[in-house]
Amino acid sequence: VTKACPNDKDATMKYEECKKVVTRIRFEKAIAVDESSKSVANQIEINTMTVEKEYDGPHLDVDGLVTKEFIYALLPYFESQKKLHKKYAYQIILQILTLLKSLPTLIDITVPKKHKFTICGDVHGQFYDLLNIFALNGPPSEDNPYLFNGDFVDRGSFSVECILTLFGFKLLYPNHFFLARGNHESLTMNQMYGFEGEVKAKYTAQMFQLFTEVFNYLPLSHCINNKVLVMHGGLFSKDDVTLKDIRAIDRVKQPPEEGLMSEILWSDPQPQAGRSESKRGVGLQFGPDVTERFLKLNNLEYVVRSHEVKQEGYELAHNGKCITVFSAPNYCDTMGNKGAYITITGDDVRPKFTSYTAVPHPAVRPMMYANQLSMFGLM
Repeated sequence: VTKACPNDKDATMKYEECKKVVTRIRFEKAIAVDESSKSVANQIEINTMTVEKEYDGPHLDVDGLVTKEFIYALLPYFESQKKLHKKYAYQIILQILTLLKSLPTLIDITVPKKHKFTICGDVHGQFYDLLNIFALNGPPSEDNPYLFNGDFVDRGSFSVECILTLFGFKLLYPNHFFLARGNHESLTMNQMYGFEGEVKAKYTAQMFQLFTEVFNYLPLSHCINNKVLVMHGGLFSKDDVTLKDIRAIDRVKQPPEEGLMSEILWSDPQPQAGRSESKRGVGLQFGPDVTERFLKLNNLEYVVRSHEVKQEGYELAHNGKCITVFSAPNYCDTMGNKGAYITITGDDVRPKFTSYTAVPHPAVRPMMYANQLSMFGLM
């Protein structure tokens, strides 16, 4: 904009502000390199944290483990805008870190015949809409498994409640509740779009550092019954990418600006054939021919991705072979879109779609904790 309109004072001012943020982020990254070998998890001393008598929320069991009773006490506690005790929040995050470290980059899921499986897209800190998904589709259980396909945090101002709920269910049902990394499970996005500010406001800066460490271990993709590939963003800049290549991605890091990891988190489908530059500045746009070749090479039926707001909460593209699901209705309280989730059964993995509207939430505006510059766009 500044090149096209050099005399536009507003554009010039915003350009200078953006330059300052970019410089700050680069400086922080440079510092982080020196600290990269130090795990935040190793610096946390749970035993020194005491639970005050006046705390009236749910308690983890004597071994610090998440139980069904704990989860079902936690959800209404969060719903009433109360805060889980810091000790229990840390315990959940540390246990998730251990669990995620044991997982591969691409997880294979088997859905038995006549059994249902649910795929959800972005929830973006919209905790009350997350509760609505469970009300509509049933709570997670061994008989009602879920996959949440990234972008759990940022934008909405109840990201802490969302991520602790999702982590809690993952610990409770490790083989029937799945979480994939989105582009917003990254340091730069969290610094700009609210999660860092929210964690610091509700807990501590150290806890945000721990979340950043945990996000690095989230799997990047899931393959259901060897037929459906699910990832947050989309496909790749090369035609020869196989599931083996995805399995081999070194995911334990901040997403790079290019390469397979970047593309799987950031890419979007386009209606026309071929590939083109992404409007986001990261990843790429890929056409129906790219999808067709990828599916044929890997013997898959279709791909599911998230990452984009859709008016009905979902969209079928590329002859129904590239499906988008987005689960945050009335995104940022402004978009007016529906949310959706996909259910499939192990018989034929044919997708079924459920759309829903936003539910009321407390009078806390989206982006309340965000850096002001993030107001410039809806990335």
